[in-house]
Amino acid sequence: MNIPRYRDVQVGDQLPTLTLPPINRTTLALYAGASGDHNQVHIDLDFARKSRQSDVFAHGMLSAAYLGRLLTAWVPQPQIRSLAVRFVGITHLGHIPTCSGVVTEKFEHDGEGRVRIQLLCSNQYGEPRLTGEAVVALA
Repeated sequence: MNIPRYRDVQVGDQLPTLTLPPINRTTLALYAGASGDHNQVHIDLDFARKSRQSDVFAHGMLSAAYLGRLLTAWVPQPQIRSLAVRFVGITHLGHIPTCSGVVTEKFEHDGEGRVRIQLLCSNQYGEPRLTGEAVVALA
């Protein structure tokens, strides 16, 4: 991993994009097992339809985990100082999550050089599914 340095990062820099495979039922079942989140709306078609959904859909925290993966592909996890997300849309079966980030601020805090990053997880149509913000310490 080529870890970015504070002096080399500029406001407007973009993190390398992370594009995931299309969401499918296997992905949802594996995530439910790994996370312990067995909410039926994500894994049971009949329950999802009774909940007025056309089909099951991805856990919001799955997309949040993808944003975490985007960050940890850029810097080691111990350098992440904060991560916040907001759910803004449903990720349906067949959607292809794409995660991106852009540096919006450079600042110093507690003697560390830090950057603020605006995050986005969207589908293949460019529709936002999650938005977020992270603060990362850089040497």
